[in-house]
Amino acid sequence: MKNWLLLCTGLLLAFNASAKPLMVGITLHPYYSYVSKVLGDRGEVLPLIESGFNPHSYELQPSDLQRLLEMDALVLNGIGHDEFAMHALQGLELPNLTLIPANQDLPLLTSGHGDNNYNPHTFVSIDAAIRQLYTIARELGKLDPDNADYFQANALAYGRELRALKNRYRRQLLELDLSGIRIASTHNAYGYLLQEFGIGIDTVIEPAHGVEPSASQLQKTIERIRDANIHVLFTELDMANRYVETIEQATGIRIYHFSHMTFGDYDPQLVSREMEHNLQTLVQALRFASGAA
Repeated sequence: MKNWLLLCTGLLLAFNASAKPLMVGITLHPYYSYVSKVLGDRGEVLPLIESGFNPHSYELQPSDLQRLLEMDALVLNGIGHDEFAMHALQGLELPNLTLIPANQDLPLLTSGHGDNNYNPHTFVSIDAAIRQLYTIARELGKLDPDNADYFQANALAYGRELRALKNRYRRQLLELDLSGIRIASTHNAYGYLLQEFGIGIDTVIEPAHGVEPSASQLQKTIERIRDANIHVLFTELDMANRYVETIEQATGIRIYHFSHMTFGDYDPQLVSREMEHNLQTLVQALRFASGAA
């Protein structure tokens, strides 16, 4: 009996030693935060590419492809913001890699550029972030059933944290009369976030994300802002838009900067930190626009 127990113990230890934690890849900074929070200490997050890239113009390098071979799963935006990964995956055979489209359970906003062309900036929204957390936890639980409950509990806990953050700032907005406020945006990255607070965007300036308007388009935008009595313009914190200064000088519009959450180092706290910045900015802008500032 003693020898049998020793044998069983040895087999169990060998099994535990060989069962490695999940290696989960991500394509964009917000998903590093989501997956880190869900995995906890039961896995490792591996960015597909190094920080400091522009996801709209990046092409995968050999070192990036090597990382793909190390992953058990890859969490994708999948609706337009990580096309560099989607295009590369179409030409690769990776039978051991599970793809997790984080947005698969979300009601999506159109980009305004044709059918089945969606606004990919779901990660700038708190409600959409929470849904993506739950999707990621569910799919990782399928890969690692022993830790499925742990992943779900982590997703619920982080979801509660984000919801509490939102509610704290929403209470400040309840004091304001937002009925007559009109808003412009350099591009429609903030549609999901503003929708949560019942706010629409009246004017989008860029023809496409990162594409500056032509001189004639810019002039029409300036005229539209004047005619529509736009109160505030939201633009991107980490991207220089030269034409924004032209609009500011021509119209006197007040400009506020939202974080796009796709810049800097990969950091588990990035989403919480940048979401708070965006909510602070939103309250500040709407206080000004409503005359409460």
